[in-house]
Amino acid sequence: MRLRTIVALALTYALLGLLMNSVGVVILQSIRHFDVTKVTASTLEACKDLSVVAASFLLATRVAAFGYRRALIGVLAVMAVVCFAASFSTGFVAMQALFVAIGLGFGVAKVATYSTIGLLAKDQADHASLTGSIEGVFMLGVLGGAWLFGWFIAQDGSSTDWLGVYRLIAGLCLAAALLWFTVKLDESAAEPDEARAGWGEMLKLAMLPSTIAILIGLFLYVLIEQGLGTWLPTFNSEVLHLPASTSVQMASIYVAALALGRLVSGVVLRRIDWLPVLLACLAAVAVLVVAMLPLARGVEPASEPGWRNAPLLAFTFPLIGFFLAPIYPTICSVALSAMPKRQHPTLVGLIVIFSALGGTIGSMITGFLFQTLPGEHAFYFVLLPAALIALLLVKIRRNQSLTKQHA
Repeated sequence: MRLRTIVALALTYALLGLLMNSVGVVILQSIRHFDVTKVTASTLEACKDLSVVAASFLLATRVAAFGYRRALIGVLAVMAVVCFAASFSTGFVAMQALFVAIGLGFGVAKVATYSTIGLLAKDQADHASLTGSIEGVFMLGVLGGAWLFGWFIAQDGSSTDWLGVYRLIAGLCLAAALLWFTVKLDESAAEPDEARAGWGEMLKLAMLPSTIAILIGLFLYVLIEQGLGTWLPTFNSEVLHLPASTSVQMASIYVAALALGRLVSGVVLRRIDWLPVLLACLAAVAVLVVAMLPLARGVEPASEPGWRNAPLLAFTFPLIGFFLAPIYPTICSVALSAMPKRQHPTLVGLIVIFSALGGTIGSMITGFLFQTLPGEHAFYFVLLPAALIALLLVKIRRNQSLTKQHA
């Protein structure tokens, strides 16, 4: 039964990862088929992320009382309905409504997922291993989604055929919901305080100087990661002159680099202190941006565009994800390990909120830059938040040292 629960949890999280990170693809398709501007298309990120914020702030403290298993079944059922409806949409407003629903569902499901992991874990080591496995499957969902959407776009004979992907996703969500009906989850061990945790405790925690540094650092990181990931398909299409389907598929290199970077960092951080590792990663990100983006100037469309004839930059620039990857989970780990366990759910709620805000603002900034600047210049914005994160990491380390001295 434990294995079946883990499989159901992983499948649910992978499907949500696929939906949450399809926003870049849908932005590209909305620009092409719904005749909207880049700035307007970037509002899809806001629809998704602000809904996550709303769910985290308004519903996160109620999920335990409702039941984790029932919450996940409910989210999957809603996703099945909205995805099926989206497959028949004919306008951009329908896409905005879809991502509002996806954001609300993900906000609830993330709380339920992490809480369920706590119920399943046998000890601290098992908790870390299970969390890593679930997050790994999440990344596989993101990666698989890029190829799935790319295939449907390649088969698109009209402006709406690609929306058929949502009928397939609706079926998968329904199958995952049915799988949960075969699972028995003992939720009696859930902490009562977790169910009663309120907004007041969240606000008090958010006002602590150490928490502020953590949350700003995470906000800036997600601003970078989502800004790059959301607009990379558009960069590939408009700057590197690749076909839409190839642009989407090649953006999956970025996701694969993120996944590999997190796996490698898990080994490296066992041997080396986290601060020099993250500072080195940020330096590598800056070097890649400065060295690689000039190669985008003067790229001409290939006579037979595709993977074989894609510019070198289409393969190398997404590797920036490898160096970005360790930053987010490491900052989260440092923050949570310094907090009493009773405050972990509250801090996770704050992390989700600030991450969502960072994703929204990052996408909108990048969309504005693509709209007003030549496309090859838009991604230079990464350099400023990367420098600010480096300064915040030093501040976080100082706070960590002071806490240990007073302990």
